[in-house]
Amino acid sequence: MASGGTETGAPLDGAARRGDGGMVSVAVSCPKCGGPVRAPDLMHTESRCLDCGPVPPLHVPEHIGAQIVASVVERIVAAAEPPARPRAPLWCPWPLPTGWTMTGVAYAGDDRTGVRATAVACAGPAPLGEGPADLVFVAEEPGVGLGTRFAGLAGPDPGPELAQALTDPGPGHPEHVGQARIKVAGHPTPLWLVNSPTDRSAYAGEARGLWLHAIAWPASAGHLLAEDVVLHDLTEWTPPELVYGAPSPYLHGKA
Repeated sequence: MASGGTETGAPLDGAARRGDGGMVSVAVSCPKCGGPVRAPDLMHTESRCLDCGPVPPLHVPEHIGAQIVASVVERIVAAAEPPARPRAPLWCPWPLPTGWTMTGVAYAGDDRTGVRATAVACAGPAPLGEGPADLVFVAEEPGVGLGTRFAGLAGPDPGPELAQALTDPGPGHPEHVGQARIKVAGHPTPLWLVNSPTDRSAYAGEARGLWLHAIAWPASAGHLLAEDVVLHDLTEWTPPELVYGAPSPYLHGKA
């Protein structure tokens, strides 16, 4: 609610709204495991997963398009008013790599917790010419567990993996693990490779006080992050030239 009691957006646990006024189906699940989430009731004030306990529910619109992105941006912005917590960024590569499209958007949170995590999915040709590739970027508060779930890591945060990566012996050493250096909102930002399953490559770091994860399928698609990737916060401005593709299977339960 904005000051004066004027509602600035639909409830965070409601369905996304299309530009024509219709509603779009939204899947709700646990950000840590992908399992079902129970809404608050008389006995519990928070949403909860039977396996993971209290969680900010993950909302994934069934489709993707300009109106869906606008609806999610509206919810993120409304959740930060009044600013009980900093506004969660919605990181998207911009400009998109050649041939790539935006394939999904998601957020974790509810009316009680606000938005605590966001995710953007993109797809396009793999950088080494090995067919199609997918990328998911996650921004999240500590403890949410969405990024580590996509990365295939244990635990809700990448701290232990990053601690190991930060002991990297350096260039020239046979055990050297390189960094992905991207720009986030115009600022050079290092991301460290973490130990993920072999079907993907996963990087983790920090931006604007939140965890930042970048997960690529297949693993070789991580080479894209060695190029000139710039992440832009869609809550500040959504480029009208964004191109949309088929919904990401990874946001919809494949990972």
